[in-house]
Amino acid sequence: MTIVGLGGTIRPGSASETALIKALAAAEGAGARTKLFGGAFLAALPHYNPHQPATHPEQVQFLHAVSRADGLIVATPGYHGSISGLVKNALDSLEGLRDDSRPYFDGRAVGCIVVANGAQACGSTLAALRSIIHAMRGWPTPLGATLNANGGELFDGDGAFIDPRDAAAVETVALQVVSFAAAFDRQGA
Repeated sequence: MTIVGLGGTIRPGSASETALIKALAAAEGAGARTKLFGGAFLAALPHYNPHQPATHPEQVQFLHAVSRADGLIVATPGYHGSISGLVKNALDSLEGLRDDSRPYFDGRAVGCIVVANGAQACGSTLAALRSIIHAMRGWPTPLGATLNANGGELFDGDGAFIDPRDAAAVETVALQVVSFAAAFDRQGA
């Protein structure tokens, strides 16, 4: 089983990318293989152009990995009440999977992680991300992790979550993706 993670920001060590790495580690702990497409990778993707086929090496690599994924985890910062442009561009790039045997996220669980300043920004960003996942035929996990960074750090100096509730939410999202992928596989789909 392979779980693909995409997200983060251009800034190395961003909270959203760190949370995504923690989620992928939880998925690995549950027996999955993982592949990370973090902020630096996403920043290298060209701007999505619906009139140009995906021939850029990073686009081809990204489409290939998502096409073969059993589940996905998307982590985004909340900017101005919605997902970041970097993450949106990556999701738009998946239009290249329109004619795939499993178009977009079809038949796969997609875990959602949002890092934002304030409860309202967390909620509106999570709603936007879930709406996009639905539009792309994915199954958002029952729990979406919202990490409120309002005025404080989410991680300690060793990179561990400061609030155990944040750690539990991110782990739960990852385990829901893995368990859905395993159940879907057992059904022979």
